[in-house]
Amino acid sequence: MSVKTKLVAAALIVNDGGAILLTRRGPTQAMAGFWEFPGGKLEEGESPIEALHREIKEELGCALVVGPVYDVLFHRYPQFDLLMVVYTCGLAPGEAPQALQVADMRWLPPASLGSVEILPADAPLTARLAREGAPAPPRPEVTPTQAPQSPRLP
Repeated sequence: MSVKTKLVAAALIVNDGGAILLTRRGPTQAMAGFWEFPGGKLEEGESPIEALHREIKEELGCALVVGPVYDVLFHRYPQFDLLMVVYTCGLAPGEAPQALQVADMRWLPPASLGSVEILPADAPLTARLAREGAPAPPRPEVTPTQAPQSPRLP
């Protein structure tokens, strides 16, 4: 019997205070009530970062600044294998998450991540964060069109 592998992109969203955003799965989802790092499956033709932007907009109604890969995790569930690429993220300037397609959301310091019932695939990540603390959130890049203009000399 062949086991299907699902590729997902997850956001390790860190705020300026070092707290991490977790979301709670809704009552109609598998493993309802469990907490997880927001994100989801890649759709056909999507890159992991494209999927991450789409999923966070759908679930939380906000835009992200996506930084480097923080971790890659593998977990074997009875029905499928999960390969999860976790990106260090921050909220884009002026953005605030809302629980749109999730049952709840919560900012937690790394040491408190063990206080919620986390999905089994996410447990190694919460353990690492409890040991090491949260990474710094990535900062938005300033593009030439956003950069302050120098006054022109006569």
